[in-house]
Amino acid sequence: AMMFSSTIIGIKLLPTTALHHKHSGELMIGMLLMQDFLAIAVLLVIISGDFSVENILPLGKTLLTLPLLIGGCFVLVKNLLLPLFVRFDRISEYVFLLATGWCLGISEIAHLAGLSREIGAFVAGIALATSPIAQIIALQLKPLRDFFLILFFFSLGSGFNLELISVIALPAIVLAATMLVIKPCIYHYLLRSQSESNSLAWDIGFRLGQNSEFSLLIAYLAFNNGLIDTYASHLIQGVAIITFLVSSYIVVFNFPSPIAVSDKLRRD
Repeated sequence: AMMFSSTIIGIKLLPTTALHHKHSGELMIGMLLMQDFLAIAVLLVIISGDFSVENILPLGKTLLTLPLLIGGCFVLVKNLLLPLFVRFDRISEYVFLLATGWCLGISEIAHLAGLSREIGAFVAGIALATSPIAQIIALQLKPLRDFFLILFFFSLGSGFNLELISVIALPAIVLAATMLVIKPCIYHYLLRSQSESNSLAWDIGFRLGQNSEFSLLIAYLAFNNGLIDTYASHLIQGVAIITFLVSSYIVVFNFPSPIAVSDKLRRD
């Protein structure tokens, strides 16, 4: 659960010009998408249960459902959504409602098919990302995204059991410090091995130095399926919260960001 990096924080703290027009944005998006696909694979395994004989059928059903869902989404986007977007693209409210309805609809279909709603929403977004109108949709949904991002972190904090702090505080701090040191070094080494510049390798390494929101989802599902106890679940949550905070401060104080502390580093 701790090997993934946060898509939300990584993209949120990256300047928009770098995100859409620079090599660093291409690298970060590619790496985060690959991690998201791996995280979805982990979620599928957890949802399907163990690998005993009686659980082979549910696992096979899950592995079959995901490709069908992905294929169906791409077909619907090409033959249904894109014509609708093209016809009514001048009506911003229509684009907003259609994109939101698409996301919620696919999320519910994924849930009914035995997958999680989060997987459905991710697949719905990936299918729309291939369309020419994707950036316009992203701008339309930005206020809604930021609103639910605030609620996400609020629910994360409110759901934390404070009674376990005395038990998990030291292990969480040690693990968080380890992640914050090791992850940037690993990313730096991997990017340098691909002939990327030293400064770019460190930049991306520190931007991806935190745990992922998928870590929280994996911990939640693993706990609900009896794979880990409440101590391990809260330990993962604690590490994620610490790395979210510290990594964000490292980026806004040292690297170009829309909310950088220094005027020299502030980039929109």
